[in-house]
This record gives sequence, structure tokens and C-alpha cells, in this order.
Amino acid sequence: MAVATHSPPRRRSERSRQTARKVLLGVVGVLGFLATWQLVPALGLVNPDSFPYATDTLARLGTETLDLEFWRNVGRTLTAWGIGLAVSAALALALGTVVGMIPVLRRLTHTTVEFLRPIPSVALIPLAILGFGMRLEAALVIIVFASFWQVFVQVLYGVADIDAVARDTAYSFSLSRGQILSKLILPTALPYLMTGLRLAASVALVLAVTAEMTINNPGLGNRLMLDYNNGDQEGVFAIVIVTGLIGLIVNVIFGLIERRALFWHQSVRGEDPA
Repeated sequence: MAVATHSPPRRRSERSRQTARKVLLGVVGVLGFLATWQLVPALGLVNPDSFPYATDTLARLGTETLDLEFWRNVGRTLTAWGIGLAVSAALALALGTVVGMIPVLRRLTHTTVEFLRPIPSVALIPLAILGFGMRLEAALVIIVFASFWQVFVQVLYGVADIDAVARDTAYSFSLSRGQILSKLILPTALPYLMTGLRLAASVALVLAVTAEMTINNPGLGNRLMLDYNNGDQEGVFAIVIVTGLIGLIVNVIFGLIERRALFWHQSVRGEDPA
């Protein structure tokens, strides 16, 4: 009984040590990266005019955060990202579930899916501009197309992974389609769906910035191109850092959501030390 009583505190202590170690290693890695960045122009390996010092870039980033227009650009980029991700996720979940549940429909669409999925999203930029002009809608076309396939394919895999015995049992108990969908299909496909959403979130952010760079929609991508055209390399690198930080935050948030949604799944439960 004594072992059982003291086991949970030991597990919590072990998790705390692992978390502290990860944080420490992450901080050391960031400091090492910044030191290397500072040394590269300082040693004359590259021209400081085209590759600014880390300290100058971070100072510029601090100045940018005091500018209201900077935060407006962050909001514009996140707005395009959020709308595009929500639309693509909803479409992918609905279509992926329907196609995955009907074997004939899945076979009929297989060739079309394999043809459309590898098309680079940036190749659609001229078509998006022709259809919607230099507006947010053109950017959303690119974002939705790119992130849609990340979720759609994962949902297809999830629906196909349903255990045959569980499916036959559900039919033998004469469960309705709604009950089969909510109690069998969605729980089975949920781990795949969460993986697809995490991938789609990163892809959508990349395409949101890319669209702003090419379509000239206001946002971080557009600001980056303006700084580049003006020869403001410190501004360019500062915006690059911001987009990287946003991508990191997005990945962490969706990772936490995935852990919360899949607390019952072995992939998450197995992460806890025994």
C-alpha cells in the first residue's frame, strides 16, 4: 500500500524534471542559435548589410512591437489564417467522412484526389487573382486548398481504420447512422483528425504569409516585402522572427488541444511515465 500511495507523487516529480529539462535545453538551444547568428556577420563571413546582427534585429523587433500598425498586420495575417483553416477543416471533415463511409465513392474519387493533392498551392495564385482580384478572398482560396488536403486525407484514413468487428456489432444492434457516426466513426477518426488539424494549421499559416507576399494583401507578408524592397534587412529579419514565433505558438496550442481531446488514447496516455 505504501508503494501505491507514493507512486503518484513520484510520477509528478518525474514529469516535472522532464519538463524542466526540456525547457532548459530549449533555452540553451536558443541562446546558442543567437550567439551563432551574432558571430556570423561579426567574423565577416557574410556582409552585415544583408545579414544583420542578432542584437540589431532583436532591437528592431522590440521597436516594431510598440507600433500599432505592426499588431494590425499580425491580426490581418491571423484573420486570414483562422478563416482559411476553419473553412478547410469543416469541408474536409464533412467530405472525408462521407467519402470514407462509402467504399464505391472512395474508389471513384481516388484518382481525382491523387491528382489534385500534389498541386502546389502557389500555382493557384494567378487563378485566384483572376477570380477574386487583389483581395482577401484570393488568399483564402490558396489557404483553403493547401490545408484542406491535410485534414481530408487524415479523415479518410481514420474512417478506413474502423474495426470490422466493431462495425458489424454496431449493425447487429441496429444502431442508426447518427449513432454509428457519433459512437464509432468519429471516435476512431478523432486521432487522425487532430493530426490533420495540427498539420493544416501550420500549412495555413505558411500560405497566409505567402499570399500576402504575392497578392499584396495587408499583413505580415506584405510588410516583409515592403521592408525587402526598401532594403531594410533588419525589418525583414524581424518579421521572419515574428512569423516563426507565431508558427511555434500555433503548433504548441494545437498540440495541447490534441492532448486534451485524446486524453483517453494510447498515443497520449503512453507519454506519461509509468
